[in-house]
Amino acid sequence: MITKGQERCLYVFPVSEFARIASQLREQPMTHKAARAYSRVFFASAHDEVPDKQGRVTIPAHLREYAGLDRELVVIGASTRVEIWDRQAWDTYLAESEEDFAGIEEGVLPGGL
Repeated sequence: MITKGQERCLYVFPVSEFARIASQLREQPMTHKAARAYSRVFFASAHDEVPDKQGRVTIPAHLREYAGLDRELVVIGASTRVEIWDRQAWDTYLAESEEDFAGIEEGVLPGGL
């Protein structure tokens, strides 16, 4: 499953992981405004893309536009998903995030490193 991600990238999930997230979102009360907003964007932009015989996947035009995908892409592993970024957007994000990453204290990883 491919859908809009945060920071203008695309998220790619195995069907089982997408179903797990969908289940968690369904458990949120309809009165939770942020959950409603997230669900709308997350599900409205989701596409079930099946790789062709050569393992290639077509990215729908509206998702390419959302993520600013043009010529050079970066595909990264992010735990239970893959993210697809425009090369320049990824380089900018990474440069801006390096200092934050270096300064992250305990609490992000259970038990520390």
